[in-house]
This record gives sequence, C-alpha cells and structure tokens, in this order.
Amino acid sequence: MLHLWQPTLLAAVLVLAAFIALDFFYARREPPTPVGDATAVRLSGFINLPLIAAIISAIFLSAAWKPGVSFTVYGTTIELQNLARDIALLMIALASLWLTPNEHRAANEFGWEPIKEVAKLFAGIFVCIVPVLAMLEAGRAGAFAGLLNLVIARAGAHHEAAFFWLTGALSAFLDNAPTYLVFFEAAGGNANELMTTHVGTLAAISMGAVYMGALTYIGNAPNLMVAAIAEERGVEMPSFFGYMLWSCSVLLPVFAVITYVFV
Repeated sequence: MLHLWQPTLLAAVLVLAAFIALDFFYARREPPTPVGDATAVRLSGFINLPLIAAIISAIFLSAAWKPGVSFTVYGTTIELQNLARDIALLMIALASLWLTPNEHRAANEFGWEPIKEVAKLFAGIFVCIVPVLAMLEAGRAGAFAGLLNLVIARAGAHHEAAFFWLTGALSAFLDNAPTYLVFFEAAGGNANELMTTHVGTLAAISMGAVYMGALTYIGNAPNLMVAAIAEERGVEMPSFFGYMLWSCSVLLPVFAVITYVFV
C-alpha cells in the first residue's frame, strides 16, 4: 500500500479522465431525453450489504487464520483455511439467493447465462494454462528460460520494467493471481527480500498483474461478465480484438507514463 498508492492514483486519474472525455463526446451526440420519460432509480436489496461484509470478512480471516492443516486432492494441496473460506462464500451466496426477493432480480433482468459463459471460459483457460505455469516454474531449466533472462540478469540484477510489462502481458490473457505467483517465484520467492531489497520488483509485479488485466475481456472476469450481460440485453459490444483496440488506446499510454515515472 505504501509503495503502490501513488502509481494507482495516477492510473485512476488518467483512466477516469479518458472515460469522462469519451462520455461527454458521445453524450453530446445523443438526442435529449424528454423530461417526462425520465425513469426513477431506486436501490433495493439492502440485505446484501451485510452479506458483502461477510464475504470480505471471510477472505481476511482465511488470510489471518493459519491452523497448519491441509489436505491433498489429486495432487493439489488444499489448506483448511482456504476450504473454510470457500464453504463460507458458497453459504453466503445461497443466503443471498434465499433472502433477496425474486422481484428484485427480475427488475435487474438477472440471468444465469452470463455467469455460465464466464465459468466455462475461465475453466478452459485454467486447464490450458497448467503446462504454461509448469514451464515458467521450471525457471532457467524450462522452456521459458529466455523469458526469465529478460527479467533477471545472470548477475542477479532485476529488470523492473521487464517485470512490469511481462507480468502484465501474461495477466492480460490469463488471470492476475497465477501470473502474480509465477513472477513472484521468478523474482526469488522470498517475501522479506522482495519487500525490502527488491521492493521495486515486487511493486512492478503487483502493478503489472493488476493493471493490465483490463487489456482484454479475459484478463479480468468482470470484463467478460459485463460484455455477456450487455449482449444478453441486446446491447452491441466490441469483439475480442475490438475491445483490445479501445483498451490499448487508453491504457498503454497510461502504462508508459507509469513506467517512466515509477518503474
């Protein structure tokens, strides 16, 4: 938080300025809405506010609680705190379905198809990325040795700009969490060292993993979710590469500025 609030603030200001400029541009081209056709906006479903707080609490508790108990399922280690968190999240989701009146979801035109579409796509991505992650984790002995040579010199010097852009490129087409972990390990995997001696490297990895997920529909699950919801309601959305044209035209200059100023 100490090292990332300034670049995050800069990125937010620049992106919001681009949004406001585009919003004004397109709003001026739209016909004025008749006064009598204005629709009242109401907020319902306040029962979900404490449920959202419960979600955040479950995530924080899973990070703080370390019972030291784990299970192995088909070669994957599952720690007790993570299992408890996931069960809690499922219970909270079921509670929301039960407590929220159906008419509220109907008014929001809620449907399951966008969620199903995103779930299927990301399941496929995570299955296909397993060998890629394995090659990255193999380090200089793996197929991506050349890639790792770009971020860490033979003498051990870290190339922070390379960490930022390579982490971001992978995050844009995969997901931020596994990408962060891969490059965290590539940088040595020592949290104490990365938070002190190589704090710039950790900041570069963190920024790349989080900021650049917005470059594609699949870099961040909400991107694809919004597109699927809009298309379900008859709103035309850009294609995969059409979206990238928009996102890259706005975000790549922002990332270049962040690289120059902070990385």
